[in-house]
Amino acid sequence: MRTTESERIRVALPNKGRLSEKAMTLLEQAGLRPTFRSDGALLTDLGPDFLALFVRAADIPEYVADGAAEVGITGADLVSESGRDVVDLLDLGFGTCRMAVAVREEAPFGSAADLPAGTRVATSFPRIARRYFESLGTGIDIAPVTGATEIAPHLGVADAIVDLVSTGSTLRIHKLREIDTIMTSSARLVANRGCLDDPRVGRAIGELSAAVESVLRAERKRYLMANVPRTKLAEVRAVLPGINGPTIVEVLDGDDWVAAHAVVDGDDIVQTIARLKSLGAEGILVTRIERLMP
Repeated sequence: MRTTESERIRVALPNKGRLSEKAMTLLEQAGLRPTFRSDGALLTDLGPDFLALFVRAADIPEYVADGAAEVGITGADLVSESGRDVVDLLDLGFGTCRMAVAVREEAPFGSAADLPAGTRVATSFPRIARRYFESLGTGIDIAPVTGATEIAPHLGVADAIVDLVSTGSTLRIHKLREIDTIMTSSARLVANRGCLDDPRVGRAIGELSAAVESVLRAERKRYLMANVPRTKLAEVRAVLPGINGPTIVEVLDGDDWVAAHAVVDGDDIVQTIARLKSLGAEGILVTRIERLMP
């Protein structure tokens, strides 16, 4: 029976920006495809048991902590900056970056600890910056900015910045030098703490988390099938440990051959194929896996 709208779990999702498209792709791969009611809709169906609520990524920790949404996807940096108490369920593995302290290339500082008291720091993450410098015992002045943080030291607005860094190319373009990393960040699946204690809601959130995790687990794996000589089974087992060892299937009219099936690490697939071929394997087939449950 279809869950009524009032019973469905609300999932807060970024409405735009670096996390939005990947979050939607991940949910679709997990079997949760949005059905948009109209262009620009803020709330839409997400399968029979969930509703998608599209809001600013920075606001998602607030929505989840306050119970306006039971679960959400946003960056760990935004959760930390919000200071709200939400449960971190899963690291989703995309949107990876680091929160860094940077200064002008010619500045005589080797680390954030070298910055003197009263240093003016431009950032759109004032809570994170203040907590970090307090942990160093350094009193700083925060210059709150939104966007274009890298230009602040060159305009005399600040002596240093705290900002998100991915490759570091933007810092180099603006002749800035990274001197410390405050934290690393990536997209996270977060939940309302109280909702997890509700049997019905907690179970639904657990099912959502498991579905998403099965997609993440599958991304790193491949399903391999090969016909191998029966006499080489011991060696094949060493090559294909799989999750619980390879599955061995009899080949019709193939007295000397059996079929070996196994889940293998995607990073090891080239070496695995080479080792199987050295054992005389034939008909090797490798496919992607959509979802993988433990």
